[in-house]
Amino acid sequence: MAKKLSKRYKELLEKIEKKAYSVSEASTKVKELQSAKFDETVEIALNLNVDPRHADQMIRGATVLPHGTGKKVRVAVFARGAKADEAKEAGADIVGTDDLVASIKEGNIDFDIVVAAPDCMGLVGQVGRILGPKGLMPNPKTGTVTPDVAKAVKNVKGGQVNFRVDKKGNMHAGIGKASFDAKQIEENLKAFVTAINKLKPASSKGRYIKNAALSLTMSPAITLDTQELLDIK
Repeated sequence: MAKKLSKRYKELLEKIEKKAYSVSEASTKVKELQSAKFDETVEIALNLNVDPRHADQMIRGATVLPHGTGKKVRVAVFARGAKADEAKEAGADIVGTDDLVASIKEGNIDFDIVVAAPDCMGLVGQVGRILGPKGLMPNPKTGTVTPDVAKAVKNVKGGQVNFRVDKKGNMHAGIGKASFDAKQIEENLKAFVTAINKLKPASSKGRYIKNAALSLTMSPAITLDTQELLDIK
């Protein structure tokens, strides 16, 4: 049975034309769709012409948005010695080794991102079954397994967004907040799409970005002009 649309949702739908919006138009229009009592997240959704079952077509990575995500991020770091000190100085919220493993095993997951120095990955492995299902396992492709833990912490705190395509070629990411001005949303969107375009696999045939949309947490989606997105470098 079709889900009945609320009056609020119908009113928001009426604000969106049935067309493909340019990045600039969409960045302005999405701000008109604010309806919640909280600062909604601006979300981009892409459908890519890739088959993630092939290793070379698994699109995964991270990029730092010029205006950040608008979200306060708590970072836990697995590091020892000088690296631990560097992580703390960079603003990490939690830094540890065996003590951090024990805390996680006790159910203390009061962080959003995990960063690890390479020599601590053995420790991370001890809690992989806890972190993995929550999408918290550090990974070299997202810059969260690195000798430069300080830089990783600064990137994450400064607006890094991680992305990964699912088995159907879909990808979602938060690229800002409704309180951002339209120019900030536009520049963040372009930075995100630039990162995606750079990862286009040589083996991907046809139109790389098949569909794309911009929305708020509680709003309907605005269709984006995929040709314009493909031209963003």
